[in-house]
Amino acid sequence: MNLKTALYQHLLQLADNALILGHRLSEWCGHGPILEQDIAVSNIALDFIGQARMLYQYAAEIEGKGRSEDDLAYLRDAFEFRNVLLVEQPNQDWGYTIVRQFLYDAYNFYFHQALTQSKDPKIAAYAEKAIKEITYHLRWSSEWMIRLGDGTEESHRRVQEALDDYYVYAGELLESNESDKIMAEEGISVDLEYIRPMVEERIDFVLSEAKLKKPIVKWAQTGGKEGRHSEHLGYILADMQYLQRAYPNAEW
Repeated sequence: MNLKTALYQHLLQLADNALILGHRLSEWCGHGPILEQDIAVSNIALDFIGQARMLYQYAAEIEGKGRSEDDLAYLRDAFEFRNVLLVEQPNQDWGYTIVRQFLYDAYNFYFHQALTQSKDPKIAAYAEKAIKEITYHLRWSSEWMIRLGDGTEESHRRVQEALDDYYVYAGELLESNESDKIMAEEGISVDLEYIRPMVEERIDFVLSEAKLKKPIVKWAQTGGKEGRHSEHLGYILADMQYLQRAYPNAEW
């Protein structure tokens, strides 16, 4: 894989993570447990969509085939997406949504913190802007993990169940593929082994505060970065891409 291809694939990974998680969170709009959190989760979804836009724009520029951010978001099939499996998992209930968000935020914060040092000026500028939003995301999901875990017997049971179910997907966040390794070697992106101890320390701290047990995982669910996804992504794309595919180039 040459440098240009690696950069393009890496940008897609980051953008696809943001887009798919943003879409998942948008499904809570109008359904949040209280109005304040309905607004909060909708705003976080918008943050991710905005991040995805910046990354897709740069990816389209690097690809050089005349495609736009909309083409990359709406006209690729599931096997072309490179997001990790965690972000496409269903919302289920509030506890599952918070666990998924926290596990992703714990990785995403330290990843973007390191990404601000990228040798690519556009990526560094993107990271500088995104880290401000991501800092809030991590604080928000951490507080909810503690609130649910150290709350009622029912909330503790349900968030522990969600953690047990979704923790098998967390390992893929720190698993390097070919484009990750090339980008890290070039100083363009982040060495995932460098941020691993920081991510794990943050997770351990919050789980301790929440009185939750860290699941013992003997193997991780992976494959999303290589285009091998769960059935859930197909349903997301069917919903998200319907209008553009049914009415090509439609505009409001």
